[in-house]
Amino acid sequence: MPSAPKILIVKLSSLGDVVHAMPAVQDIRRAIAGVEIDWVVERAFAPLVGRCEGVARVIPCELRRWRTRPWSRLTRQEWVAFKSELRAQAYDAIIDLQGLSKSALVAWLAQRTPQGRRYAMANQTDGSSFEVPTRWVADVAIGLEPDVHAVERSRLLCAKALGYAMPDALEYGLLQGALAAIPKPVVGVPLNPFVPRKPFVALVHGTSRVDKQWPHVAWVEIGRRLNHSGFAVAMVHGNATEKVHSEAIAAQLDDAWIWPVMGLDALTDTLAHCAGVVGVDSGVSHIAVALGLPHVQIYNFDTAWRTGPPQALAAVTRQVSVVGSPCPGVDAVWQAWEKLDTPVLCR
Repeated sequence: MPSAPKILIVKLSSLGDVVHAMPAVQDIRRAIAGVEIDWVVERAFAPLVGRCEGVARVIPCELRRWRTRPWSRLTRQEWVAFKSELRAQAYDAIIDLQGLSKSALVAWLAQRTPQGRRYAMANQTDGSSFEVPTRWVADVAIGLEPDVHAVERSRLLCAKALGYAMPDALEYGLLQGALAAIPKPVVGVPLNPFVPRKPFVALVHGTSRVDKQWPHVAWVEIGRRLNHSGFAVAMVHGNATEKVHSEAIAAQLDDAWIWPVMGLDALTDTLAHCAGVVGVDSGVSHIAVALGLPHVQIYNFDTAWRTGPPQALAAVTRQVSVVGSPCPGVDAVWQAWEKLDTPVLCR
């Protein structure tokens, strides 16, 4: 491999999976001097990947939308433009971290240097998706242990592909910007009356899967305990249904701030101002982990070992998972919260 190689990461979706791939980028940067890393991702997640330190170029695609209207004129035009952008650069290594047919297609379309190679997983790991075409397309298919955390899966694949030892330290490299919904004070300009004047904790209740949800009454009770402890509560939502839920919870609290609808970059910046987060297993919760925020992540079944806060971060950031069936109780979540390294406020 050349002294300053060009590497393409293919990780298209979903939000949590994209976040889980970020530490692999940081490993590569630290292991290979002068490396240049590009990343292909669904356009919806491109603003977040643009915040990943070390990513030189984000190449957005819209495979999800294109599949719904494959023969439309707009789809054909956008597909041609995407292929042109994808093939504008030849790569010394193309690494498919997704393991699906669609990511294999992207890896196959990408251009290699004469000595370049395509790398992918040779097998499925527990809880991950895997489709055989990813192995067919790869020049080198890399076998992984089946029981591996989602973050470690990407890190191990990149380390084995590029020939370096995976470092002990784990960093996401998720950079903060200036798009937070909390404006900086300006002389003569009144502050937004809806923004709390005290430390606030975000409640991340939204998830696309019903079996990952936490009961409404539990959110209300945890919100009340946070208010009683001196925190304001920030309600996070990503669609109309979640907004209704946010409003219903906030209506039963003394001090709650319902966030406006925000893009992923603004959401990340606003989340970074939180004193901590309590959330279900969702993409937004994984962003909170990447930001290093004190965080209690709620699991209704025992999959925290493969997607929850990695153990490498637990001792540093005090991020924890709480697992229960059919769901964790409020007391268990609260006890976990009180053990976190958060501001000590009047109770």
